[in-house]
Amino acid sequence: MGNQKYISTTALSKLMGVSTSELFAYLIEIGWMERVNDAWTLTNTGKDKGGQFRSDSLRGTWVVWPDTIIYELESMKGTNANATDTKYLNATLLSQILKVSKLRINPILSELGWLEKDRKGWVLTKLGESIGGKQLEYEKTGIPYVTWPESILSNKSLNETFKQIHGEFFEEKAESIDEIDTSFRDKFQAKHRSADGHFVRSKAEMLIDNWLYMSEIVHAYERKLPIEEDVYCDFYLPVGKVYIEYWGLENDAKYIERKKTKLEIYRKYGFNLIELTDIDIQNLDDVFPKKLLKFGIQAY
Repeated sequence: MGNQKYISTTALSKLMGVSTSELFAYLIEIGWMERVNDAWTLTNTGKDKGGQFRSDSLRGTWVVWPDTIIYELESMKGTNANATDTKYLNATLLSQILKVSKLRINPILSELGWLEKDRKGWVLTKLGESIGGKQLEYEKTGIPYVTWPESILSNKSLNETFKQIHGEFFEEKAESIDEIDTSFRDKFQAKHRSADGHFVRSKAEMLIDNWLYMSEIVHAYERKLPIEEDVYCDFYLPVGKVYIEYWGLENDAKYIERKKTKLEIYRKYGFNLIELTDIDIQNLDDVFPKKLLKFGIQAY
């Protein structure tokens, strides 16, 4: 035993060909590790399996494992794979992996459009269902809740969101529909400053932004849709989870194609969408409140 080699959990994940977050999730699932006070710790089972703590002044404290443990873990994962095709994570486990409070995880997933809050608990949206979420209920109370397949740990929208939450930066790349959006943005620079400080691309967008601001409706400008495709809306309202698109170049062929593609995506994911045209812009005080009220948003 004196010659036993130990490796970190990160090194172990590389040997197993899985991400570090996936391995931590699995070690929690099988009861070898747990997260306490924002720190990873070993359970008694984990210690029995040979897990140990290491520390130094530079890196702090971390967990190491006997390098031979990989054979037992591979065997266990293989057995579990035969028993069920997919492993699911509940909100508590997901919050531990993503390093946020368990009280924040469902509101964040709701902001992504994967969940909705009802009177009792949390229910899946069409988008949440499309990425594999499973709707369940607590047996004793009947309160609804959702579990998620491990595969969401590699979901692009989820990872980008939590990088932002943790203050990290990521480089955006123009793909698919946004290749069209990129040329549109290059042609129409955001030079119009609205009342709340947003720089927008046209006078019409400035009028929309000002109307929302003066109506005390919280909004984001050019927010990325929470999907794998790189698509951006014109405006987003967190209350009601409503997306707003202003269509202003109906005589431009590329723009018309862009509009068609974006509308297909909104329909595909069942997003709440308000569409505005030049005619609507001329009558915002009459048109906008009615469109907002359809999604339960009261404009004052």
